[in-house]
Amino acid sequence: MISNKYRKNIIVLYGADWCPDCRRSKNYLEENGIDFEYVNIEEDENAVKIVEEINGGLRSIPTIIFTDGTVLTEPNNQEIADQLGIVK
Repeated sequence: MISNKYRKNIIVLYGADWCPDCRRSKNYLEENGIDFEYVNIEEDENAVKIVEEINGGLRSIPTIIFTDGTVLTEPNNQEIADQLGIVK
């Protein structure tokens, strides 16, 4: 879990438009009706700093912060589903 300074009332997905895993994660959340905020690290220098701080200096994306403070970095769809309790 991460500190309260990054937590919001909505899931935040940090990514980049060129990243296929980011597009997949976005699509998965959208297909399952999950509200989230997408932050493109290519357009937001502060977002880059957040991602690097969370991931030990690495710009690993997608980085997803959940409302409970849990973070998943480069997750697959099953990991996202497990975090959100999505059963298919």
